[in-house]
Amino acid sequence: MRSSKLRSCLILAGVLAPAAAWADITIMDEIICKVNGDIVTRNELEKDRQELPDNLRQQSGLTGQALDDAVKKNIPNLLRQRIDDLLLQQRAKELDIKVDTEVNKFIADVQRRAKIADPDKFQAFIRDNMGMPFEDYRGQIKNSYLQRRVVEEEVSRKITFKHEELEAYYNDHKEDFRRDEQVVLSEILISTAGLDAAGQAAAEKKAKDLVARANKGDNFADLASQNSDAGATASEGGRLPPYAKKDLNAEMAAMVWDKTKGFVTDPIKLDQGYLILRVDDHQKAGIPSFEEVEGDVQARLFQPRFEPALRAYLNKLREQAFLEIKPGYTDTGAAPNKDTTWVDPAQLKPETIKKEEILAQSHRKHLFGIIPLPGTSTPNTGTSSSH
Repeated sequence: MRSSKLRSCLILAGVLAPAAAWADITIMDEIICKVNGDIVTRNELEKDRQELPDNLRQQSGLTGQALDDAVKKNIPNLLRQRIDDLLLQQRAKELDIKVDTEVNKFIADVQRRAKIADPDKFQAFIRDNMGMPFEDYRGQIKNSYLQRRVVEEEVSRKITFKHEELEAYYNDHKEDFRRDEQVVLSEILISTAGLDAAGQAAAEKKAKDLVARANKGDNFADLASQNSDAGATASEGGRLPPYAKKDLNAEMAAMVWDKTKGFVTDPIKLDQGYLILRVDDHQKAGIPSFEEVEGDVQARLFQPRFEPALRAYLNKLREQAFLEIKPGYTDTGAAPNKDTTWVDPAQLKPETIKKEEILAQSHRKHLFGIIPLPGTSTPNTGTSSSH
């Protein structure tokens, strides 16, 4: 959002420049959509298009023709996603949602895993690896948290189920929940990659200290999120998927398979560091009871209701928004009956007003005559005003 406003300021600066300077100006970007007080530019949409294959590959592991098909399917929705994101961020501001604590914790965790204590060096690390200034990176993380919080508070929490509904689904789909005997584990990894002998000794001591803390009752998920170098699981409190006995090597199975819930292993020396495992549960083979899988039942029923509910909510935000889209671009999430016609300032005819009014507003007539500000009245009768 911040970068969008900066571009807007640069565009305004160009508009107010002397006419003689226009011959030396090269237009680097183009506004294609206005969303209340924010904009979407052609360059932003092109950047999204270029990053789409990598994003889909990382999110779903697609390759080859399947990846090509997914890219083709998602390209038309890029503008929709930009508009969705801006509307959710703006709604977060209206609700006065604060996420700085979560953002700081997330970034501190990234810095800890990168093993870079110096703030300046860490910011350089982010710039080199993410291809953007640190403040832009932080802004993206913050916007992501803001969007998630709005969806949680205004959509997810309103999707509820009666106990009878969940139990009825379970009774009708019991076979779907049949499972092999399996153990549920959480992990903490203390990396020794690139460390000398002293560093490896310190890593081993840290691992032993964490085992002692876990055995004294410290929350294992908190210990994992704050200390584990296993990036894939640390953010989830170290949680691993359930394992059948055949999925574990003999040494690992001997350490955890017959242990009771809550058991924590001593540090296990691996090539990449020291691994600590905790037994979260040991599930028997067969069909589990409703109480054991009630959360899974709810998850199965939640997703089919969530997507339509989210789309309906975003439609509502669109209906209330000042929204204009330039010809040639399509919002695939457009709200029915919402007029998003682009108003070309060059074609607006000035209204007849008194001489006194012209004199009183002369200091800003040039700006208003060139750039239509969201929320101001224009001859376009189909465009809503900013709320």
